[in-house]
Amino acid sequence: MKLLLDTCALIWFFEGSSRIGEALKERLVEPAHDLRMSHVSVLEIVIKHQLGKFPLTGAPSKLLPVLARKHRLDTLPLSLEAIFEVESLPLLHRDPFDRLLIAQARSENYTLVTPDPLIQQYQVSVLWV
Repeated sequence: MKLLLDTCALIWFFEGSSRIGEALKERLVEPAHDLRMSHVSVLEIVIKHQLGKFPLTGAPSKLLPVLARKHRLDTLPLSLEAIFEVESLPLLHRDPFDRLLIAQARSENYTLVTPDPLIQQYQVSVLWV
């Protein structure tokens, strides 16, 4: 299964947060799954860290690559196809990062791992258990 973590799910996964249930954690660590962190999420974390909205123990450029390796996460680059896919999305969700993640999941055939009920209203495969 191709899984793309929403930014909040990515952060909770890195933290080992109880917000991600045991059943979902088991799915995320299955070696057969292609688990990805989007460049969109990396950008969102960097911007929010700079604005003081997301405090980290260090620079995202140092922390994120280490955490990605530790959790066997590859990155998923943002393609032009995904960017243009945003044009076809109805304006149910106003967050540009979430809209890009939806478009990326759709264009790259990934299941988006997210608890966000607004994202779940789109025609995109979603996983949250």
